[in-house]
Amino acid sequence: MNPKRGPDPNDQKMNPQGEARETHPSHETKLRVRYAETDQWGAVYHSNFFIWFEVGRVELLRSLGLPYKEMEQQDDSHTVVVEVRCSYEKPARYDDIIRIRTWVAESKEKTLRFAYEVFHDETGALLARGETLHVICDGQGRPKPLPAKYRARIPITAASG
Repeated sequence: MNPKRGPDPNDQKMNPQGEARETHPSHETKLRVRYAETDQWGAVYHSNFFIWFEVGRVELLRSLGLPYKEMEQQDDSHTVVVEVRCSYEKPARYDDIIRIRTWVAESKEKTLRFAYEVFHDETGALLARGETLHVICDGQGRPKPLPAKYRARIPITAASG
C-alpha cells in the first residue's frame, strides 16, 4: 500500500491511516463533475465531496445487497451521520470523471464507519479522502443494533459501540 494513495482495492487489510483492519470489500463508483458543482475558479466546491461520499456509500451498500430503502422501510434501520471528515489533496474540475472508492473501515454493534477516496479517473490522482461515522437508529432516532441479517455482509470489526 502506498500511504499517500490509501488501500489498493485488492488489499483490503489497511485503513486510510495505514493501520491493519478487517477485510471488507470496496466498491467504486464513477461520476462526471457537473458545472453546478464548481466554484468561480472552476474547481469543485468542497461540500460536493460529502455528496459524493454519500453516492459511494449508497452504491457500496447496494453492491452488498443492502439498499438503504430496504433497511429503512423493512427493518426500521436508519444510518444517521454523526461525524464526517475530508482531506483535500487536489482539485476536481468541471467535466472531469471522478472515481469514488468506498469501504467499511469499522463496524461495531450500533455504528458503521465508512472510508472514501476520490480519484481523477483518467490520471489516477488522489483528489480527496475521508470518513463518515454513522449510528444505526430506529425511526424515532434511538440507537439500535444493526439487524442480524445485515451482519452477514458487514461483520463486527471492533468492540461494541
